Amino acid sequence: MGMAALIMSVSILLSRFMGLLRDKVISWQFGASGEADVYFMAFIVPDFINYMLAGGYVSITLIPLLARRFEENEEDAWRFFSTVFWWTLIASTLLTGIAWLHAPELARLVAPRFTPEQAARLALFLRIILPAQVFFLVGVSFSALLYLRRQFSVPALTPLIYNGTIILGGLLLPLSGLVSGMEGFCWGVAVGAAVGALLLPWRAARAGGVRIRLTLRHPLMRRFLLIALPLMLGQSVVMLDEQFLRIFGALASDGAVSLLSYARRISQVPVAVVGQAAAVASYPFLAALLARGDREEFGRTLRAALTASLVLIVPLAVWMTAAAWPTMCFIFQGGRFSAAETLASTPLLRIMLLGVPLWIVQMVLGRGFYAHGDTLTPALVGTGVTACSVPFFWPAATRLGAWGVAVVSLAGVAAYVAVLVVLWRRRYGGAALAGVGAAGLRALGLSLPAGAAAWWCGRLCMEGLPLPPVPAALAALAVSGVVFGLLYVLPALRLAPDLLDPILRRLRRRG
Repeated sequence: MGMAALIMSVSILLSRFMGLLRDKVISWQFGASGEADVYFMAFIVPDFINYMLAGGYVSITLIPLLARRFEENEEDAWRFFSTVFWWTLIASTLLTGIAWLHAPELARLVAPRFTPEQAARLALFLRIILPAQVFFLVGVSFSALLYLRRQFSVPALTPLIYNGTIILGGLLLPLSGLVSGMEGFCWGVAVGAAVGALLLPWRAARAGGVRIRLTLRHPLMRRFLLIALPLMLGQSVVMLDEQFLRIFGALASDGAVSLLSYARRISQVPVAVVGQAAAVASYPFLAALLARGDREEFGRTLRAALTASLVLIVPLAVWMTAAAWPTMCFIFQGGRFSAAETLASTPLLRIMLLGVPLWIVQMVLGRGFYAHGDTLTPALVGTGVTACSVPFFWPAATRLGAWGVAVVSLAGVAAYVAVLVVLWRRRYGGAALAGVGAAGLRALGLSLPAGAAAWWCGRLCMEGLPLPPVPAALAALAVSGVVFGLLYVLPALRLAPDLLDPILRRLRRRG
């Protein structure tokens, strides 16, 4: 499981850096402008289609059922896989086609404050991006098959190809004179999804002997739909977080959608590198342990994943909060992204970073529910928290602006995680959570003094060095990173060596 997590972490880290490079290109060319707002808003409808078909959860619902069928009857397992594949293709194509035909109406619905010119531009972007959802939703079936075979390398390449193609489309297509503005990035989304999300996993699955039958019926489809239905109908606050930032950010002010999107991109890097990697890598092992009935080892495995994730993410989040100003300056400032926009986005990033440990817990603990075959509880809790959050987003956006939207988003994720933890303890006991909170609090206690020193050093560099803004930001990141590392690691070695022991033990083995 550790090696699988390492593969996914490296992939996600590279992918997120490519995503930041993509956003750097966008911010350099367009800043926090109306064109950038249109581009970010163009993902709302495609993402809703993905949520409606539980695109992010197909592998979660498919892996446990498929694993049991392969153990019992391989030929029947391929019939079940084929049934899921064909229905996914039919449903995604149908919904995408309807949205494509009604793109102008949907553009006016999701962005009522846009001008007619912006609405027309948004409809164009929608029609380019929408087919990508078919590629994502169909391709995830092949990725689930690869995860089941413990083949993590090919799915790990998917986001790299996707982001790389978006960057190339945004840079090269405008030079050809065929497109203008951000249209090239939209074409990059469609092509990147086709190649990275569908073609590559399909070729890898075919090389391993995938068998697709022409069938639309299987007894397990009812069970599959019962598991997936709560994920389709339930709109969790964590799934809709990015959409809320876009929808309600558009009510705040011009450019708020872009500023919120840029800040969220940064805050989600550690979430993906640590949380997504831990969740994706641990899930096949958790499902296999429950399939064998080994609940004691299941609890130990889930506890290890949660503890290791928190011990890594808490200090990282604290340092990133301290270094938020130089981070936004180094990554985004330049071109049409001004120093004023850097300062405006910095508090948004700090608010979002406060929720990073919560995102980690919900990702890993959610896999624990899913491994038990319980998709209903997270869906109901997420939908309930979403319903309670929406009334607060509107006044926060119109009265407080972008930072009010960020605060409500943070509160929603906190409420979601708190309820999940309480329900887990009541339903499955506290063995899998024993010591997890204490480890996170100890990491936080060691991180806060180091974070304060890192913030002070970074601010001195930003304000005192006779350098242009971006080199000064790079120096601030380097200095604050070294200061934080020393002031965190040295006390931890003396006061809480068990927090660093898993990392040090692995380094000693490598040495």
